[in-house]
Amino acid sequence: MAHAYSIQDPQGQYFITCTVHQWVDIFTRKLYVDILLDSLRFCQQKKGLKIHAWVIPLFDMFRRVMSNDR
Repeated sequence: MAHAYSIQDPQGQYFITCTVHQWVDIFTRKLYVDILLDSLRFCQQKKGLKIHAWVIPLFDMFRRVMSNDR
């Protein structure tokens, strides 16, 4: 299953979503939102991640991303 969702084109744009196990509303807690945002900032600064848009509802996250290496 992991191969079906792997990134094939390192310079392509991708819509990425993830869901918290059992739909726990984890992102109502500022601490966990801050951890997630710090992780995204790290990927932007250190790994060349370019984020076009993102949304953080209560129990999942959506992103449209690509590499800065384009």
